Amino acid sequence: MARIALIGAGGKMGGRITDNLLKTDHRVAHVEVGEAGIAALGKRGLAVHPLEDALRDADAVILAVPDNRIGQVAAGIEHSLRSGTMLIVLDAAAPYAGDMPKRSDITMFVTHPCHPPIFNDETTPEAKGDFFGGIAAKQHIVCALMQGPEEHYALGEQISREIWAPVMRSHRVTVEQMAILEPVLSETVTGTCLTIIREAVDEAVKRGVPEEAARDFVLGHLNVEIAIVFQQLPNGTFSDGAKLAIEKAKPELFRPDWRRVFEPEAIRQSVLDITRH
Repeated sequence: MARIALIGAGGKMGGRITDNLLKTDHRVAHVEVGEAGIAALGKRGLAVHPLEDALRDADAVILAVPDNRIGQVAAGIEHSLRSGTMLIVLDAAAPYAGDMPKRSDITMFVTHPCHPPIFNDETTPEAKGDFFGGIAAKQHIVCALMQGPEEHYALGEQISREIWAPVMRSHRVTVEQMAILEPVLSETVTGTCLTIIREAVDEAVKRGVPEEAARDFVLGHLNVEIAIVFQQLPNGTFSDGAKLAIEKAKPELFRPDWRRVFEPEAIRQSVLDITRH
């Protein structure tokens, strides 16, 4: 059992974490300042703890606050953290940007969900509808021990598995690798490509294709094409016509140097955009 201070406990993310921590034997102090968040905790029958009281004897402090507020909140609690306390952040942006407390005597742990995979074995309506994860659908997670003794990793991973439950695989990465995964891989590249796909659907509709037909067609093709690209189908491959279309369209749709978004300077700028907006 650990003593956990959950800051932002009544928010959207904090509420999910609160619900999962209630299933554990940890002693959790819920910290919330927003009226809506306080009301949300009240509906769960949970009291709000004063910040200083929550931090006083906490083994771990979870910052369930937006990326652009993590630096501000972390600075506000820096001098109230006991030596040896684990500060858990739910995204790599602020740590990568250098927004964490400059204290060598505390542990800093970063964790983030992979979210439920497209290819899964979920059978219940609740799990099938849990696209984000952390409620009913199983998901993988990534964890990074940014700073602190190696023996603290086990506690950080345990708490991570509990707040993102149900969890399948837990991948250990560095903060730098986590920043490559998000924002670059998941948002800069994948999110942008999917946004373009949606805009392409809208363009097809604009040119006369029935909206429902365009949606059904692209979602079905996404399913099989993702299975092909990520080798989920034995001997699955694109048709010769599809290969030709991809070969000709790729230089039209993407700059030849698009991989520069993975360069350290590009990652840092993306992270600064997220944390400073």
